[in-house]
Amino acid sequence: MKKIIATILLQGYLMASTLLHVNVNSIDIPIIFEQDNRLPLTTVEFIFKDSGFLASNRAGLVSLSASLLNEGDSKLGAIEFAKELEDRAIELSSHSGRETFVFTIEALKEQFDYGLDKLISLIKSPNYKDKVFKKVVNKRLARLNQKRDDFDYIAANGLRSILFKNTPLANPSLGTPESINSLKLDDLKEYINTHIVLDNLIVVAGGDFNKTEVENFVKKFAKSLKRGKVEPIKKIKALDSKELKEQQEETQQAYIYFGAPYNMEANNTKRVIGKVASFILGSSGFGSRLMEEIRVKRGLAYSAYSRFVVNRTNSYFSGYLQTKLESQKEAIDVVKEVVENFVKNGVTKEELDSAKKFFAGSEPLRVELLSQRVNRAFNEYYSGLGLGFSKKELKIIDNLKLDELNNFIKEHPEIQDISFFIVTNKK
Repeated sequence: MKKIIATILLQGYLMASTLLHVNVNSIDIPIIFEQDNRLPLTTVEFIFKDSGFLASNRAGLVSLSASLLNEGDSKLGAIEFAKELEDRAIELSSHSGRETFVFTIEALKEQFDYGLDKLISLIKSPNYKDKVFKKVVNKRLARLNQKRDDFDYIAANGLRSILFKNTPLANPSLGTPESINSLKLDDLKEYINTHIVLDNLIVVAGGDFNKTEVENFVKKFAKSLKRGKVEPIKKIKALDSKELKEQQEETQQAYIYFGAPYNMEANNTKRVIGKVASFILGSSGFGSRLMEEIRVKRGLAYSAYSRFVVNRTNSYFSGYLQTKLESQKEAIDVVKEVVENFVKNGVTKEELDSAKKFFAGSEPLRVELLSQRVNRAFNEYYSGLGLGFSKKELKIIDNLKLDELNNFIKEHPEIQDISFFIVTNKK
């Protein structure tokens, strides 16, 4: 075990991401950078913190803004803009997450500068035509119409509406037909103008760059942005209401989504112990407690899954399964029973040893791609744990004692306060 970890740590050391800073207009811009010149390829993400869909109470506003920014600039329009990029094999896109808004450029090294110029043009002059706005609205409405029969989507959103009632996290990131129809082009303009600003920029860069090249293109991009003050997204706490809600649909199975509070800060190193606990309880597939009790012993579902979610602004326990309509109540009771037993009695040494072997053995698969390594480095930085924490994580897991893990589990009885949202069919 220790030899495996040492080898992994050596590989990580040889191909490690570093943290740089450049100062533009009195703002220190953090850059997570990893050089990899084995191929003439580049990948860069311009990330704007506190700008994801949690930054707005209007469901769908942020993701619709990302869709509009994928429609080219005002000079060329969507088709010509995309054609110029395609002719040079450049991938340029925008998307929104829960807490961040991201522009991504992937290109050959020789074409990166051209892609950067196109991104700057896009941000300075988005395609704010009425017909473009109507186009993205209609595409979103069509997508939402398709989601009407996606019962996993419905149940997942339903669960968040219980756990995070009256907060932005209770809203579907894609919006609803009603919320999308209520949006105006000016709403998207205001969001873009107030959130795509210099003050909340973070850059993740990898590939065939050297340090000077990265600093230079970040300065160029940053100088094209205006200053602006963005309010930090407030922390959102999951409710312990233990609610159970059902939605009736024409379905042949019950879609059961469940969740509870999980009190954990993103920058708390104990989250590593929680990662092991989560693996044993429900995120490891076959062999997990939930899978063993729900599928193997009782045959109630093909699969059952749960995990501990830890973000900067929120943390919670969640899971899901599908079962026969007539088995719905039994499946719910089993979930409660498994979690209660998990908190009360903890795990076995065999379960802990199995988890340790998995994390050590699967580590090379999580760092074999450049994108995996730089994204991991960004998450380390963004969570406040610091670059290189993943190496410490492996040591923490390898040295974890059974009583330490079981004490940690007992310290989190809140995961028993489970709420359920179920898409079912009483007919």
